[in-house]
Amino acid sequence: MSPNEYTRIKVSVDQRICSISLARPEKHNALDNLMVEELSSAFATAQKNPDVRIILLKGEGESFCSGADLAYLQEISGFDFHRNQEDSGRLMKLFLQIYTLRKPVLALVHGNALAGGCGLATVCDIVIASRETARLGYTEVRIGFIPAIVMVFLVRRVGEARARELTLRGTILNAEEAHAMGLVNHVVPETELESFGRSLALEMAKTCSPSSLGLIKELLARLHGMSTSDALDYAANLNALTRMTDDCKKGIEAFLKKEPLRW
Repeated sequence: MSPNEYTRIKVSVDQRICSISLARPEKHNALDNLMVEELSSAFATAQKNPDVRIILLKGEGESFCSGADLAYLQEISGFDFHRNQEDSGRLMKLFLQIYTLRKPVLALVHGNALAGGCGLATVCDIVIASRETARLGYTEVRIGFIPAIVMVFLVRRVGEARARELTLRGTILNAEEAHAMGLVNHVVPETELESFGRSLALEMAKTCSPSSLGLIKELLARLHGMSTSDALDYAANLNALTRMTDDCKKGIEAFLKKEPLRW
């Protein structure tokens, strides 16, 4: 899918930062099949683009993402098991794609990030939330649904005890509460949300090796489920491989010569 064909999102690249904006403000950026498809396409394109180092995910209008579109919810209520399985698979693939992408993804959350919208933020690497307006929660239980797909990532992010309470109660948290739970990394004033996100992205793009960023994300994605012995073997092999990369050789040379290094 070409970016020119996008109708649910907007994409731009500037200073090695790719901004992906959910662009259905009149629907509070609610998710439907088309938005999921467009997001998958945009992240795949960003991954392949050598000019992109960091990705910012944000929402236009009053919300980050309010969850599933109402019309979409009504439609899936009539699906049989196989159609529901196929549909669930698309969202699962998007969440896994973001989680395992070899470039860091920063979520800028303002307004509602609920149900699937909260899941979208959860699979990002760093979540920055508006102090005044951000509201995050897994509210599926309140409509007879479950946050099944995101649960895999949520437990990794905040631990099982907190994941149990968040999903069993369907609690909606403000930014400070979400930060205390480990859902959010940074809480900033609404007026500084965009500037803080871009500043952090630029800092990472300038000071962090792109090869190292990708390898760290690979390591984080693969460690879960491994035994301690297997995890250490994998980490040692990745350590050895990293030493052979051009980025590592370049970095060590600059460090030894005490020369400034900008990636």
